[in-house]
Amino acid sequence: MAEAAVFQGTGRSPARRWLRRAAAVLATGPLLAGLLHLPSAPAASAAPAASGSRTVDVSLDTLTPSAPVKGDTVTITGTVTNKGKETVSDAQVDLRLGGGPMASRHAIEAAARRTGFAQDKDGSVLGGPYTVKIPKLPAGLSRDFRIAVPVGKLALDDEGIYQLGVSLTGRTGSEPYQVLGIERTFLPWQPAAAKNKTQLTVMWPLISAAYLSAETGSDDQQTPVFESDALAAELAPGGRLERMVSLGAELPVTWVIDPDLLATVDAMTRNYRVRSGTATVPGRNQAVAKQWLSALDKAVKGKKVIALPYGDPDLASLAHRGTKVSGSLSHLRPATEIAESTVETILHVKPSVDFAWPVDGAVDPSIVDVATSAGADKVIARSDSMRQDLPYSPTAARPIGGGTTAVVSDAVLSKAFEGGMARAGDATLAVQKFLAQTLAVTQEQPGNPRSIVVAPQRMPTVSQAESMASALRVLDGQRWTQPLDLVAAASAKPDPKATTQVPGAAKYPRHLRRTELPVETFQQVRATQDTLDNFKVILTAAYRVVTPFGNAINREMSTSWRGRPEEARGYQDGVLQHLKDLTAEVQLIEKSDLTLSGRSATIPVTVQNKLVQGVDHLVLRLESTKPTRLKLNGGEAIAELPVTIDGGHSQSVKFTASANANGPVPMTAQLFTEDGKPYGKPMKFTVKVSEITSTVMLVIAGGVLLLVLAGVRMYTQRKRAATRGAVDEAAEEPGTPDTADGTEEDDEAQEAGAGEATDTTDSADTAAPVGEADTASTESDEPVRASDRTPDTGPQSGDPSGPGEKVNR
Repeated sequence: MAEAAVFQGTGRSPARRWLRRAAAVLATGPLLAGLLHLPSAPAASAAPAASGSRTVDVSLDTLTPSAPVKGDTVTITGTVTNKGKETVSDAQVDLRLGGGPMASRHAIEAAARRTGFAQDKDGSVLGGPYTVKIPKLPAGLSRDFRIAVPVGKLALDDEGIYQLGVSLTGRTGSEPYQVLGIERTFLPWQPAAAKNKTQLTVMWPLISAAYLSAETGSDDQQTPVFESDALAAELAPGGRLERMVSLGAELPVTWVIDPDLLATVDAMTRNYRVRSGTATVPGRNQAVAKQWLSALDKAVKGKKVIALPYGDPDLASLAHRGTKVSGSLSHLRPATEIAESTVETILHVKPSVDFAWPVDGAVDPSIVDVATSAGADKVIARSDSMRQDLPYSPTAARPIGGGTTAVVSDAVLSKAFEGGMARAGDATLAVQKFLAQTLAVTQEQPGNPRSIVVAPQRMPTVSQAESMASALRVLDGQRWTQPLDLVAAASAKPDPKATTQVPGAAKYPRHLRRTELPVETFQQVRATQDTLDNFKVILTAAYRVVTPFGNAINREMSTSWRGRPEEARGYQDGVLQHLKDLTAEVQLIEKSDLTLSGRSATIPVTVQNKLVQGVDHLVLRLESTKPTRLKLNGGEAIAELPVTIDGGHSQSVKFTASANANGPVPMTAQLFTEDGKPYGKPMKFTVKVSEITSTVMLVIAGGVLLLVLAGVRMYTQRKRAATRGAVDEAAEEPGTPDTADGTEEDDEAQEAGAGEATDTTDSADTAAPVGEADTASTESDEPVRASDRTPDTGPQSGDPSGPGEKVNR
């Protein structure tokens, strides 16, 4: 768009004010006359006036047809706006043709950058009926215009690109009649199809910011939770992603898709929830998501689909900063694997996963290495990164070594629709310039058809997408280009003169390096991954956690976070915090100090599982810091027991302990995974041993001694009773003196004799009669009568036999 500046009249300059004051003071006429004839040059140096050709802004809103053929009428509509401070009078809008066809692509770029009017380059007015008169154009106001001219009146003799200008000529109160504003555009003239056409590949990206969190519901369906519901606006009719799908469905493009976007929209088709402050609310846009996925499913039928690694990771940030953190690159290959399955499952097409796309196609050796580590053997670069000095645009495919192909997109065409396209004038100029550049590529070497790739911005706005679509619709006629998908473009025969040298790291653009993800991002990614690895090994249904958090980790490294550091940090912190909250659902229950009674006891430690799924492969370790005072599980300082708990339950794990001395013993309980990694925080408590004293030991010893003495006395009494029974039987036999009527002394003597017998049984077999009596009493089959003697030991007595006793069993 032509520049416009405020026009300042010289009558109000500081020099003129000084002249008026001088005239009022001076009295003499000659001196006054001399002063009035002073030149006004100092006024210009004090406040330079804007160039006359920048006073009026000229906007070209439409130009149809964009690429005319014979018999067409070129119609241009637009607006002129007076940016000056004075009214423009006697104005007219004219159409100008800038000479013959433009010589090169560089000439097109130079003309697009030129400002102000140049008679030798902008040509003369077409005149006649193709002029619009505007008698007056007050300051700050605008007027619309429309010019229609048959293409035959433009004198387009040779095929090529012509500069077409629209100018406004007029005068102001302080300026003579001249060109006060001009806008230039380009008119491609190729009335018949070219013999050798340029093969044009246009990438059509479907990429968005991250909206899905790592949090899911505790239900069987694992209801997803969205950070916001802003994605619905992009999917709704008129939204950015809806327009990308509806426009791309009609165009010969190659779809380049972030699978995370597909998975996110697919999650929206079912029940989902959206964060609202500290709570979540039900999502309401299932119908919008279903409609968008259905439209996309139809749009990609029969076209090539490129799947980027899941989450569209920032390859340059990984190469320059992620490699400083161990494990960062390990996410790329799984991200590529899940990308393929995600696209195939949702869109029912098999995508290509061989392509890597660094930001703005800027590459260096480290970026290429990172890209290939993900499994890609084709890197989408851009010609302003892999520069070269050739008089023509070479084919995009370039072998760069190691079996890797750089697909070098054309920088001018790829950036043609960047910037604001909301104004009709900006979109029209972008479309005409894009068409002119594509025709110029074809005409550079008419006998050498080449393959050119266009890689636009990752997330085009609605107006940018519509502008691109407008240009591609013009090319549908295939007069100088023909469509080619990206897979075929990467397989095209390379130009031997094209550079295959990947630029060094020093040439990586500074403005891109400044927006890279910081090292802290990858440090947090590692912390999240380590926490996840330690958590999943104890879960009985690990997939419920591994899948949502694994995808969230991929999103943390997304290219979409560039330029949004605060949002990126907030998302990363949220993922890690939610994971920590889940791991804390499996924990040790705090316990108060214990008192140990006696030498041994049981120490219970409770483990709680508040997850909806069970946990396993956990070990509870209890450690006594003073094993000389208190030992565990058979005399160890450390004891371990396995832990298995169902979801929503608790389990008390019991350890046996034995005390050797009294006093407090600090204890530490800690959960571990089976591979020996600590899980959760340790729990500390104290066991007080207070019952093992010297007095207690003496009491226990005395009690044992009394039991032993009681046993000896019982044994002695039983032996005496047995001896008396034997003596009585012997007295009843013939020839045995009757002692029944004996005196007290006889009884005492008898008792003494019996005692001596009991003692001698330890060394001689003098108790044979007793043995017989025992035998008789135990082996007799006769019924017991009331007059019979009751034996001292019952049949089959279980008591131990005395020394020297013979017992028949």
